[in-house]
Amino acid sequence: MIETKASARAGLLGNPSDGYYGKIIAVSVKNFAARVVLEESSELRVEPGAQDEAVYRNGQDLVERINLYGYYGGRRLIKAAVKTFFDYCFKQDIPFPDKNFTIRYESDIPRQVGLGGSSAIIVAAMRALIQFYGVKVPVETLPTLILGAELQELGINAGLMDRVIQVYEGCVYMDLDRTLIEKRGYGDYERLEAHRLPPLYLAYRPDLGKVSGTVLNDIRVAYDRGDPSVIDTLRKLAALAEEGRNDFFQGDFRRWPALMNENFDLRSRIMRISEPNLEMIQTARRCGAPAKFAGSGGSIVGICEDEMMFERLAGELGRIGARVIRPQIT
Repeated sequence: MIETKASARAGLLGNPSDGYYGKIIAVSVKNFAARVVLEESSELRVEPGAQDEAVYRNGQDLVERINLYGYYGGRRLIKAAVKTFFDYCFKQDIPFPDKNFTIRYESDIPRQVGLGGSSAIIVAAMRALIQFYGVKVPVETLPTLILGAELQELGINAGLMDRVIQVYEGCVYMDLDRTLIEKRGYGDYERLEAHRLPPLYLAYRPDLGKVSGTVLNDIRVAYDRGDPSVIDTLRKLAALAEEGRNDFFQGDFRRWPALMNENFDLRSRIMRISEPNLEMIQTARRCGAPAKFAGSGGSIVGICEDEMMFERLAGELGRIGARVIRPQIT
């Protein structure tokens, strides 16, 4: 029996430029994880998870769960991971043992609130498959392989940030230069010493679940048609991550609160921000903390220097239905 897992994640600077050849600083959030169990069996079986169950308390429960998980739940993510893995082995002429397995998953990552829950399931599944079949996949190419499972197999609009940080873990700076991506299939991924980061907080609202690929579609459409304001804004977002990296190596985080706030303010120019999401940002800022989206919405992240501010954030954000935690990065 093989057991693997992949953690949630949060983008600190630069997102969502990762889907557009940008630059990102992100961290893993080990408070939450997706877990996969794989064991040899006579047939190849993909078992359903709790979110795949098709039994509901009533009509309202059905509507709420479909809004949160879509019509296909997480089982499709496992299937996409399995198919992508086998496609990779066939194309690369990688031999593997002729044996079958049963695979199942569970996840405690809050779903559809921008913490990388879907990609974590695929990452954990891919790790289990690699271990089960004894196949070697270069660590730098694994995030691209995982992204392909979502883009090509499921049609989910996504970027490399989630997959890179969930594969590498800790804190990572990503330069997703277009020339590098098109030439070799992956960018430059630089591990940063997470213990040097300032104290962070993360807050999320379970009631704001929304499929991230749908949220990001407006940016994709505008980018693909060459909208100059969107392209310029994405370039500025990427520059924030580069500035943050430079400050990181100087050990000076005094500008990071302003960079984080600017990250959200720039993002709000190119995507619609719902009132509940905006309320989270504004509430955190009134407490004196910087605030930006950890992902596509539903969760925010920022710097929180002391316990007094953390308690204030927990109290004020709690009043609007948000949960506040200290992210465990390593």
